[in-house]
This record gives sequence, C-alpha cells and structure tokens, in this order.
Amino acid sequence: MVGTFKTSLLIYIEVITGLFPINLHLQKIGDRSQLRAHLLPLNHILRFLMSPSSGFLPHQHPLSLNTLTRRQCGLIKGHIVNMENCFNKIFLFFNSINPEFYPGNRIIDTHANHFSFHLFNKHISHNIKSCIQELDKIAIELLDDPSSALVVTDASIKNNVATSIAYIHVHDKLIMKTLHYTLNVMSTEAELFVIRCSINQATNISDISKIIVVMDSIHAVEKNFDLSSYPFQKYSASILKNLQTFFSCHPENYIEFWECPSYCNWHLHKVVNTETKSFRPTSIFLSKCSWYFSKKIECNDLVNKWKMTFQASDLKSTHFLDLIDGDNNLLKPSYIRGGL
Repeated sequence: MVGTFKTSLLIYIEVITGLFPINLHLQKIGDRSQLRAHLLPLNHILRFLMSPSSGFLPHQHPLSLNTLTRRQCGLIKGHIVNMENCFNKIFLFFNSINPEFYPGNRIIDTHANHFSFHLFNKHISHNIKSCIQELDKIAIELLDDPSSALVVTDASIKNNVATSIAYIHVHDKLIMKTLHYTLNVMSTEAELFVIRCSINQATNISDISKIIVVMDSIHAVEKNFDLSSYPFQKYSASILKNLQTFFSCHPENYIEFWECPSYCNWHLHKVVNTETKSFRPTSIFLSKCSWYFSKKIECNDLVNKWKMTFQASDLKSTHFLDLIDGDNNLLKPSYIRGGL
C-alpha cells in the first residue's frame, strides 16, 4: 500500500503509471541477459560452451555442453543451459569483426561523398506535397537518363509474416521486381533485407552510375552506418561491400536514399506498398526468431502475465480509484507508457 495513509494499492499505481512490477522486471532482466550474450566476442568462454549448432564455432569445442557428462551438466548453472536453449531459437546476424566495419575501411571513411540521405519532415504541414513534387521530378529526369536506376522498396508485417518487395526502374521501364517473405522478424530487418537485395541487383546492372532508393522509412538504411554492434550486421556488411565495389568502379558513381512515408501516396511507392499488404504467401514453415523479435516476444509474454495477474486480483473491484484513461476507457497494464 502507498499514498496518503497507505490508501492506494501498489497494483493500481503500477498500472496507472505504467511501471512494470518488480518481479516481472527482474525476470525481464534475466531473460534479456541471455540475449545480450550474443554480443560477446567469439573467443569468450561462454561462446565455447555453446554447441556448434548455435552458429558460433565451425567445430565442437572440448568445453561445449554437448561433450560434458550428465554429472558435469548437473553442476553447470541453469542460466548457462537456458542461454544455450535461447541461442538455438535465434538466427544470428551479428558480424562486428567484418572488415567493412574496421576504422579506415568503412564506407564513411573511404567514400563519404558518394551517398546522401533525404529525410521526410513530418512536422511541416506542406511537406507531403513538396515530397511528391521532388520524387516526381526525379522520376521525370530518369526518363532521359539511362545511366540511373530508381529502386522503390517497401515491407509489411502481418501475423508475424514479413513481406518485402522492390521494384527497379531504369530509363522508362520496370526491369526487375523482387519479392521476399519470412517469419519472426521486425520491420527494420525486413526493410534492410529488401534494400540489401535491391542494391545488389542495381549495382550489377551495366552502365549504371547513379542509384536512387525510395523507401517508407530511412532509419533501416541508417543502420548501415551505425558503428555499434547490432543484430543485422550481416545484412549491412553485404550492402556496404556492394557499395564499396560500386563506388570504386568510377569516381562519379553515386547513391541517394529518399524517405517516402506510405501516407504520401506517391504513385510508384503506392504500387509497391499496396502489393506488400495484399500479398499472401502460399506456405509458411517454422522458423527461428530474430534477435529483436525475441525481445518483442519476451516483452509481450511478460505484459500478458501482468494483465492476467491484474485481472485475477480480488482487490481490483474494491478500490476507489477509477482506472480509466482520458477517453474513459479502462486502463490495462502496458509498458507503452514507459514501464518496460
């Protein structure tokens, strides 16, 4: 009990403020520590304990859990075993030691003048019209420039199925279309994957010196220039390698990234956006989860447990507080307000 003369139940205060209950918060920290082990260097002792199926080592190490006897396994802390199980459920895309991320070898060090970003400012009321005008101007200029390629991408997620589509236009024709779908990834990963594929295809088109990429959200591309370790570095390393090769072929080669939110309804992007939302894959197979998707599942499970605990509380209906929001809707436990 908290408040004046301890008249406010803590369970209500947590729901109103969005503060996660301490027991669930501690569980989240424990689960998150298992995921963070992916950031450990390859020569860390915990990596040696993992089985080769975890993707860390090409050969089984003598210290691997698979080589231990039943008695030895019983002496190992449960957290290590849980970490092994967690790793087997996640596909890994960390690749921080790739040469593309070495200082002096990064694309921002070698070809800083060969790429640019054009962000959409949603705080300016007339920006939608100006954005459409700029993109229309680019599309018209491409009609007379066979050395430029226009790449329009989009990604959509429904029922944990991510659909990514890219259209590649050269001169006045659609010359290439790619479609990919996968399970258990976040939208940023889906967008980064389709950008990787489309850039790889565009840079291999003969006599192309300029590539313009139009996408719904540009933050996925900005991840390529992030110097910290993050889960989709394998995608970024592939993109950066292709761009390094493209820029090295000719000093005039250039790439531009344009942000075009779907609500702008620019005609070329609208076609791709509509197709990503309407596409229905014919068959879906079980798949591992991405690193970020695993964090999302973990948070959702804890919030659902919080909701069940709150709904089952015998004190919920005997308190004077009205648990309603500004729209007179009943408050529900949620980490959206900052609790997680």
